[in-house]
Amino acid sequence: MFYTVLRYTLGPLLWVIWRPRVEGLHYVPDQGAAILASNHLSFSDSFFLPLVIRKRPITFIAKEEYFTGTGLKGRLSRAFFTGVGAIPVDRTGGDAANLALLTGLRVLKEGRLFGIYPEGTRSPDGRLYRGKTGVARLSLQTGAPVIPVAMLNTGRLQPIGRRLPKIGRVRIRIGPPLDFARFKGLVGDRTVERAVTDEVMDALRELSGQDYVDEYAAKVKDREA
Repeated sequence: MFYTVLRYTLGPLLWVIWRPRVEGLHYVPDQGAAILASNHLSFSDSFFLPLVIRKRPITFIAKEEYFTGTGLKGRLSRAFFTGVGAIPVDRTGGDAANLALLTGLRVLKEGRLFGIYPEGTRSPDGRLYRGKTGVARLSLQTGAPVIPVAMLNTGRLQPIGRRLPKIGRVRIRIGPPLDFARFKGLVGDRTVERAVTDEVMDALRELSGQDYVDEYAAKVKDREA
């Protein structure tokens, strides 16, 4: 219910101000489980993607801090992520990745759309980084197709550290679904999971035009901190 209210209140405002241009929307199925795997350039990715997918809600994993903030910003963040169906996960614990995967499995087994950022964190410099294999495990365990989604300019409109996006046209490109049925029964095979993940990242690279770095973005951030 809140998702519908949010769509018809905040949604029109986002469309008027940032005029999102979406290519390939027809690749998102009208029904059934599917994984939307997106590159991650900006905090605003989590605002624009759920609101431009008008067919049906997307469930994302969101870090717990988005639900526990204080003040006006904290209340707005909590209201938004709750409204779009995001599920909080405590990323400080060692089992955060497993909790995220279990949540994704539940969502997909219910026949819903699950959104994931395979890089695991926002790109520190606008390049596309090595994907984590969670997206592969979800697809192989559920049989759900992976739909690659490229956020094209959100990093320029809202770079890391900026509170609100600059005014400008948001551009999103969605690619054809990737079917990994040929690997059925090979969940847990690290070579297969890496191959599936790399295929997803290659599709994202082609859609986004980003330079690819064969290194985890989190390690780059840790090194630069």
